[in-house]
Amino acid sequence: MMPTRRDLKFFLPADKISDWHGDGKAVSAFLNSLSMLFPVGERFFMDSVRNYRDEITDPELQKAVTAFIGQEAMHGREHEEYNDALFATSPSAARMERFVAALLGFGQKRLPKSTQLSITIALEHFTAIMADGLLKDPRILEKADSRFAKIWNWHALEETEHKAVAYDVWATVMGKSPLRYAERAGGLLGATAILWPVVGITYLNILREQGELTNSKGWRTLFRFTFGEIGYFRRMALNWAEYFKPGFHPWDQDNRHFLTQIDELVAEVDNYAPPATKIKAKAKVKKAA
Repeated sequence: MMPTRRDLKFFLPADKISDWHGDGKAVSAFLNSLSMLFPVGERFFMDSVRNYRDEITDPELQKAVTAFIGQEAMHGREHEEYNDALFATSPSAARMERFVAALLGFGQKRLPKSTQLSITIALEHFTAIMADGLLKDPRILEKADSRFAKIWNWHALEETEHKAVAYDVWATVMGKSPLRYAERAGGLLGATAILWPVVGITYLNILREQGELTNSKGWRTLFRFTFGEIGYFRRMALNWAEYFKPGFHPWDQDNRHFLTQIDELVAEVDNYAPPATKIKAKAKVKKAA
């Protein structure tokens, strides 16, 4: 599977940032909390793969790595604009982004490059199974603002398209041994232990800033979305655990049929123009800080 770099601009309506999902502010805030992670996380992913680029001799994998980096750069750019709008209304999310950036920066200085790559392939596994869950169930975005729905679908499709690239770099440069398996498995355990507390704290602070922290209806809606009827988290538990199989590979779950949606999505997004309601969120972030 060869990824393709696509330069898309979504021109998100920033005035809708707090309530763009049809199920209300609680679900909007949850997905916004995930968006907070993407730009700094994807820069870490790109650097982790670049560390081993010179050790890759397979020309096809070299091309895939270049495309992977290109896709992640585009994701980071579009989610930076997304996050500008978020930070304008939720300064705590901006502070959490700075914390995550500092944490990853510390990891780049202190951790072996192999451990950085193991964290990358673990988090790429997370993004791949989350993308699969989103693409499988149209209910997740069916009530959302169309532009926000498109950016999440685009991100999910491209995460699916390149889901094996970082893993193939790992397999190529690390080989197979009990020690490398332990490092790979430990990467997912460590990433899981850090990722969800960060998302949870961000989410709670966003709700607090919106005055929604004690909204029981919002909490019921979020439960339906994550563990209840839709069960976004519940449904991905088995896929998460499959990572620990010694012979695991991301394409063991072959869901490439979703990629037939990409061309139609690109055609729709190419027709987007900046909305009249767009807010200059960067200026507001500085003022809020």
